[in-house]
Amino acid sequence: MTGEEAAARRDILRIGALLHQKGLVAASDGNISVRLEENRILATPTSMSKGMMEPDDLVVTDLEGNKLEGRRNPSSEMAMHLLIYRLRPEVQGVVHAHPPAATGFAAAGMPLNQALLAEVVLALGCIPLAEYGTTGTPELSATLRPLIPHYDAILMANHGVVTYGEDVMKAYFKMETVEHFARIALVTHILGRQNLLDREQVGKLLEARQRYEGVTSAAALGPSCPVVRDDRGALAPPASAALPAANGAGNGAGNAKRRW
Repeated sequence: MTGEEAAARRDILRIGALLHQKGLVAASDGNISVRLEENRILATPTSMSKGMMEPDDLVVTDLEGNKLEGRRNPSSEMAMHLLIYRLRPEVQGVVHAHPPAATGFAAAGMPLNQALLAEVVLALGCIPLAEYGTTGTPELSATLRPLIPHYDAILMANHGVVTYGEDVMKAYFKMETVEHFARIALVTHILGRQNLLDREQVGKLLEARQRYEGVTSAAALGPSCPVVRDDRGALAPPASAALPAANGAGNGAGNAKRRW
């Protein structure tokens, strides 16, 4: 085992423990993976609590999902991870979890695509909602495919959230950001109003993104990402439950300048 793989195993165990401790997963929910050298994928096993794993519980697969190493079996949701690695060559880590507030939005058919927080616009642009697909089947990957190239965090209808980044720890931090944003967004819904940023303010944030070290160049400002306030104080445009990829050609997917 290389030093890189040993470090990746430690990172996955640490993230698994954090997901469990923070209530972002329950029982054996969720999965975590890291891209190793030579297109080998190190991942959490099926049917095991992410807070109770040991280094030798992890499995190694190839990009087709064939198990190469490990005494346990890979998750049935590995296809989702492998699709992300294929579509986003710069991605080195993927985290899938069921954070309660964000998953609540997903179960309600509501994307987190409103320009409510400057930090979220900077870090993620917005978080779209993929249509429902049966877990562990090709349906799930098919619903994610149009969104993966253009976003770094996706709500999965009636299921959970998937995030990814240039390393697995940054992928995990995106998961924290999504859940934190969902909780704040939920409070605005309880209070009965959302004071959204307008298009000019969002444009300034997206320009400023280039100056912030460690901030991803996620979805560019498009017709529905994020939803902003117009000059009259109304939403412009209306939110879409199943958000298509917005301005995909200009989002920098696969661009070497992408930073987290």
